[in-house]
Amino acid sequence: MKNIIFIGFVLLIFAAVSGFSEPTNYTYNYDFWDEQVASPDAYRVNAYILGTSLGIDNFRDPQGLFIKENRIYICDSGNNRILVLEADKDGNHNLVKTVASVFIDGVESPFKFPSDIFESRDGFLYIADTNNNRVLKLDNNWNYVFAITRPNDESIDDFVEFQPLKLIVDFANRIFVQVRNVNKGLMEFDSRGEFAGYIGANKVYFKIVDYIWKLVSTQAQRDRMLLFVPTEYNNLAIDGDGFIYVTNSTANIDPVRRLNAMGQDILIRNGYKKPIGDLAYGNAGGITGPSRFIDVVAFDNDSYACFDRTRGRIFMYDFQGNLLYAFGGLGNREGCFTMPVALDRMGTSLYALDSRTAALTCFELTSYGERINEALNEYKAGRYELSARIWENVLKMNGNYDLAYIGIGRAALRQGDYRTAMKYYKLKHYRVGYSKAFQLYRKQLMEENLWKVILILGILVIVPLVVRYSIRLIKEIKEA
Repeated sequence: MKNIIFIGFVLLIFAAVSGFSEPTNYTYNYDFWDEQVASPDAYRVNAYILGTSLGIDNFRDPQGLFIKENRIYICDSGNNRILVLEADKDGNHNLVKTVASVFIDGVESPFKFPSDIFESRDGFLYIADTNNNRVLKLDNNWNYVFAITRPNDESIDDFVEFQPLKLIVDFANRIFVQVRNVNKGLMEFDSRGEFAGYIGANKVYFKIVDYIWKLVSTQAQRDRMLLFVPTEYNNLAIDGDGFIYVTNSTANIDPVRRLNAMGQDILIRNGYKKPIGDLAYGNAGGITGPSRFIDVVAFDNDSYACFDRTRGRIFMYDFQGNLLYAFGGLGNREGCFTMPVALDRMGTSLYALDSRTAALTCFELTSYGERINEALNEYKAGRYELSARIWENVLKMNGNYDLAYIGIGRAALRQGDYRTAMKYYKLKHYRVGYSKAFQLYRKQLMEENLWKVILILGILVIVPLVVRYSIRLIKEIKEA
């Protein structure tokens, strides 16, 4: 009877815990050996937004997403409209406006497959109206200001239509547009909409064997070969410092880059591996090949999240390029996707848009994710001791989290405690950090013990001289 009561008690506790537990998604990281290591969830699903949940018909092939403050813009491309939502303090998402056209000189001009929208700092709206072959600039009341159409420039191939897909506007109101079939980089327009050139073209990669073969081939053979040309980007975003993040989904090319004003890639890649998504993958479910980023969003602490179209995962990286965690996947269950297209954030919450399920998923941080964010924020603010303490709390929640060890080492390094930094870096085989800490520790030892070295050298030089002089003096005295 006692055993039955005990078993019943255990089952009751299990049921209670299960009832209070929240749905989770598979979250993981990679260790030094490139093996997946499961971790607590850093994000959990907070809302799942459909057209019907907003009181309208379902989205159809949505392509664009932009968030500013509590406003959410969705390019419902298949329905040729743009939706404006607002999130209230209770986490509800309410439809505020539906816009399907703009009036130009008193004539209504409908959108045709709008693919992206951006609100600048001064409140103007920019729309990539793809199948109308134009970029629209509107004021905050959706009144027409001007349109950008195909530039009359000889650098643009004759066969290329001006089909803008994605865009951003920087702090100087320069407009950067990713255009279909343009591989020379982003098209740049000034604040008046005048074409200014290209920026940040991808590097060209090719095999040396192909290059040699092309050199010895005939003209007819060369005409049939693939050209060595840059690949085009598929999305772009801007961070709080005005730097442009771009993504591309071509293999053997950095899938995410951070461009400065000169179009140079300044993304830091000091992690175990470059920020490329999954390090190990098979062909489960017929899905093969590496991760292919379709969008990127930057955070205030210089971390950034990338959206993988291949396996529907979101990869979060810190400012050094270390993978913080990855979550999501392909499927029809909560927190998964079938055709990822866009990613943005509201504060620390992530919003992911899926074109096939025609849904917008909102993820919010868990307590585990909040601790990681706090540690990064404190480090960026220069409060290294506090950052280290938070990383220690993260270790209590996940003892296998390599980044916590590295974070403690990084904080110790900035405080000048090089031995502690070396200890934590060594635990997780972080060679870049260990080498730097060891170099500084060696320099510190030399500076602290330089006087001892000088004293010993002085003794080694002076004492023999004194001894020889004393012997000679004694000898002279005896001879005298």
